[in-house]
Amino acid sequence: MSFIIHGATGAQGAPLYNRLLENGRRAIGAVRDPSKLQGKPGVATDMSLASLIAAYRDAEGVFVHLPMGPEPVRLKQAHNIVEAINTAKPQRVVVSTSGNIVDVGDAARLPESAIGILVRGVQESGISSAIVAPKFYLENLLLPMVIDPVKTEGVLRYAFRKDFAVSWSSHFDVADVTERLFLDRNVTGTVGVGQLPGPTGIDLAGSFSRFFERPVRFEALSPAGFGKILEPLTGPATPAIVHLYEELAKTENQEIAEETSAQKLLEIEPLTTEQWLARIFR
Repeated sequence: MSFIIHGATGAQGAPLYNRLLENGRRAIGAVRDPSKLQGKPGVATDMSLASLIAAYRDAEGVFVHLPMGPEPVRLKQAHNIVEAINTAKPQRVVVSTSGNIVDVGDAARLPESAIGILVRGVQESGISSAIVAPKFYLENLLLPMVIDPVKTEGVLRYAFRKDFAVSWSSHFDVADVTERLFLDRNVTGTVGVGQLPGPTGIDLAGSFSRFFERPVRFEALSPAGFGKILEPLTGPATPAIVHLYEELAKTENQEIAEETSAQKLLEIEPLTTEQWLARIFR
């Protein structure tokens, strides 16, 4: 029996894949080119239905998240994943929303988006499942246009107002929670991943100050201003990113619900910002 890990060479899948292997579990990376796994266990999948069924058959667990890309492509991938799960019937499926949907309750209320179709399809498959729902990844703060001014100017710039609380989490946190969910099938439904209470921009700057041992202040950017510095990196996707932050600006905060948090359901505490920084830079 094995655990199939989508994106095992990427930012989301690699921490989980490596963690499982380090803990002596049979993890198999589901990637387009298994040679990129450098000799570690892998299976080739191009997200076609046939390749997914072959990968999932006899699996003890499957970790899946939708790759970034055009929504029509993601819709096709979501339908293929759901059909493959229904056909191959792995013992357990854990889906990461990658921040797209958070604290989901009734699957019937999910939108007709690719991630909504994936979550609802998995929940309605009859297969034991759980949905990992992070809010915002701390790894966003490693973008050159964000982390470079921290180091050179002592300024942390981001598209949240300074008092906006966010349940930040890291890819390491998602890996920790997913491994537990593979092993504890009593926990189903949505599991929110992130810090509680959520740090504000001022809190983040304080964490960066203590870690780098130099003053760092937080500077709130407007969504349009954030989009301007992101555009060289994000290109045509920039307007959608700006729109997301414009909508977020209308909300009170972006904290996960305590009752469905990993802290409450699994007794797993996420890394603090300083602990995360230590893993990244030391």
